Amino acid sequence: MFKKIITAIFVAMAFISLSGCASLNDVVRAKETGAEGITKTYAVTPEQAWEIAKTVFRWEGSDAIEEHKNEGYMLTSSGLNGYSYGAVMGAWIKPVNKDSTEVTVITKRRIKTDLFTTLTEETYHKRFAQAVEITKGGNPLPRVAP
Repeated sequence: MFKKIITAIFVAMAFISLSGCASLNDVVRAKETGAEGITKTYAVTPEQAWEIAKTVFRWEGSDAIEEHKNEGYMLTSSGLNGYSYGAVMGAWIKPVNKDSTEVTVITKRRIKTDLFTTLTEETYHKRFAQAVEITKGGNPLPRVAP
């Protein structure tokens, strides 16, 4: 019995290692190729967009956020939970004009074969739009997702 359990663990570990793990660098490379991600334009200033982007990642349970403000992007990740091995994510903030900002988000499952992920690009933009409405209403962004 013990031998079967150990064998099963090794098979699972081999499967995971062969499937590859995504890293923050993979997110940056995906943005550089332009092949992945979803971009939307919002009627907020670049500074507002930056704060909203961080808030959305926090609402969705991200780990520490690595900010590269001079380059216009931020990276973060989410850890293992009951249904996913987590994700690596990035948001790029690009001014269109003083009152409009383009936001691109890329999320990647840590383990490519994961069926579920902690955050999708669609969910990120849904939350971002929600935060824009809160901001436009003159209210501060809450620490916890509404």
